[in-house]
Amino acid sequence: MKRTSVKNSLLLLLTATIWGVAFVAQSVGMDYIEPFTFNCIRSILGGVTLLPVIFLGKGKSEPPSRTLLTGGICCGILLFAASNFQQFGIQYTTVGKAGFITACYIILVPIIGIFLKKKCTPLIWLSVLFALAGLYLLCITEEFTLGKGDVLVLICSFLFALHILVIDYFSPKTDGVKMSCIQFFVCGILSGICMLFTETPSFSNIRSAAVPLLYAGIFSCGVAYTLQIVGQKNMNPTVASLILSLESSISVLAGWILLGQGLGLREAAGCILMFAAILLAQLPVKKTGKNFIF
Repeated sequence: MKRTSVKNSLLLLLTATIWGVAFVAQSVGMDYIEPFTFNCIRSILGGVTLLPVIFLGKGKSEPPSRTLLTGGICCGILLFAASNFQQFGIQYTTVGKAGFITACYIILVPIIGIFLKKKCTPLIWLSVLFALAGLYLLCITEEFTLGKGDVLVLICSFLFALHILVIDYFSPKTDGVKMSCIQFFVCGILSGICMLFTETPSFSNIRSAAVPLLYAGIFSCGVAYTLQIVGQKNMNPTVASLILSLESSISVLAGWILLGQGLGLREAAGCILMFAAILLAQLPVKKTGKNFIF
């Protein structure tokens, strides 16, 4: 393996680690402040963190401002919806379960793509079955009920899938870091509006949540996104996606180590099935004639 490939893989692994631990920061932050307040401050911090990267970096040639603004606003609206559903959901479920359910976006993206006239391979359908079985073991109780938090995080996963597809559409047409910076500010402003109408933030509580806020804002949003861009350069996107999907496993480990949140045998089996689904979804498939070659 080339030295560059090793370096890129390590950068993406660091990105997945930062994102996985961020679930702990989000969970701890809920002990002090409410969801919209958390996401408002977190997103603004993420946008501010990217400003030096934009002004000091060379970047691409300046794209049409309308494309950049449209992409940033669309991504920001979806990020606002997804991150807040996730933040509300984390209040009612464990960090590990939230991480794995959120990772369903890797399965949902190709399924949604069907409606956009993008074909889905047999391997993807197999991974969907694995994910559904895993979700059943992970989320459905013996009384055949789905937890409130699990439903909210599942909705968040669907919204993140849409978010990924929108990024896929706009990213070739504009600068990714600039578009990300805009989306963070849009998400922060929308969360701030909801915060003012539905929550009662206080400086003392925000100060108490300073550590999880700084981690989620600076590291999870700003730093991790920049590392992802650098790490994915000249790298096979399938390998990159596989490494980044490890955030779900890392979230379970982080919840166990930092918060003492354990998983029973049933939930552990669900996590294994979901992780297997994520792996299957990333395997390359070649099509020759009417046959698929895995």
